[in-house]
Amino acid sequence: MLDPDLLRAFVAVADHGSFTRGAAALNRTQSAVSMQIRRLEGAVGAAVLDRSRRGLRLTPAGEVLLGYARRILSVSAEAMGRLRDLQVEGIVRLGVMEDYGTRLVPPLLAGFAAAHPRIQVEMVTGLTTPMLPRLGERFDLVLAMHAAGDGGGTFLRREQAVWAAGRDVAADQRTPLPLALYPQGCLFRAWAMASLDGACLPWRLAFVSHSLAAVTAIAAQGLAVTVVKAGLLPSELRRLSDRDGLPPLPEADIRLHRAPGLVPAGELLAQHLADGLALPDHAARV
Repeated sequence: MLDPDLLRAFVAVADHGSFTRGAAALNRTQSAVSMQIRRLEGAVGAAVLDRSRRGLRLTPAGEVLLGYARRILSVSAEAMGRLRDLQVEGIVRLGVMEDYGTRLVPPLLAGFAAAHPRIQVEMVTGLTTPMLPRLGERFDLVLAMHAAGDGGGTFLRREQAVWAAGRDVAADQRTPLPLALYPQGCLFRAWAMASLDGACLPWRLAFVSHSLAAVTAIAAQGLAVTVVKAGLLPSELRRLSDRDGLPPLPEADIRLHRAPGLVPAGELLAQHLADGLALPDHAARV
């Protein structure tokens, strides 16, 4: 068995190229580190360091051992970190957009709950614009949508806004164009109105709801056109384009916002969400 303390001393000396500097990095005396190296060499049955007038060099055995030593210490640190994380407890209040909250986030929360059974997550879905001012008061984390390049927080991925209508519905030629959108404060609502106005296309609000399912159902029945994220296009809808006579829409950034002084449980969830949702820009574009 290779003692991690001996391996740690060996790696420190090898990295610093000196017993003196290696000992200082470990906050130990040079004699103590020298003794640990001798014990390690006794355990492996070979010299691992060549002490000569030219300086300190790894022996062939030392070169082989160094890679294993780094891996052993890394796995040991990872195991200890995971075990410490299991002991973290608390409540984390998460605010998130409804489409992410119903499709992308739940599987991530299932994995998080399995890894951190003592942390409780309270999730609220809806428009995130009014959630952001309450960060730290009502929410610990908010997963929000912003215009591309804006918003602060931690950038996770980019989404393309697209027009959508029912799969079996012909291109809507009605004037004014009926829209099914979310209430004021929704970025997609503002973009839809501005893009149609910019293209001099008349429109009317045929349906307004906080419910993603309700908006999707209205569009699926051919009663109105709506706006969705290309990467989360509901199966009941089809994507429309300029061939359908509609103007292009902007891209949106998905960003994770943390409350000031976020507790360890919140940091763990934030990292878990970031790892699960972060994508290169091009991967999120459809």
